[in-house]
Amino acid sequence: MECEICGKPVPENNPIKAKIEGSVMVVCKECSKLGTVQKAPAKPKYVKQNTKNRNKRPTTTRNRSYSRNEEPSEELIEDFSFEVRKARESKDWSREELGKRINERVSVISRIETGKMTPDVKLTKKLEKALNIKLLEKVDNIDLNQFINTSSGERTLGNVMKIKRK
Repeated sequence: MECEICGKPVPENNPIKAKIEGSVMVVCKECSKLGTVQKAPAKPKYVKQNTKNRNKRPTTTRNRSYSRNEEPSEELIEDFSFEVRKARESKDWSREELGKRINERVSVISRIETGKMTPDVKLTKKLEKALNIKLLEKVDNIDLNQFINTSSGERTLGNVMKIKRK
């Protein structure tokens, strides 16, 4: 097993899990300093069995198969807030008028134009249609093989990004 950040070996019998920037990862002792070490959840001492519904069949839920390889094909442009404001002003619309046209609150329009809020895909498409602008751009697939670590042959986050040490 290897550290998900730097690629150093991690003991398989006692891996260190750390929460770094909101993601829990298996890391080496050195990289665990970049976040907070996660404790293993306590195992329950006993499991309570329900005697009433012992013979009842379990309810089935719809199986959804999601793949981690499915990346979004479109991405919001970097200066979306400026483009929305510029397009709205070119049509001589107020924020209130744009809000009525796309059925959104004025506060939402204000937060988008100031960059405090990133619109979801549905709202982005509404803005594109109302303002006749392009806010979503196609994303090209990146060849991750160029980031393979030469020492271990594995891809790690450390190969792709720069790590800020505290």
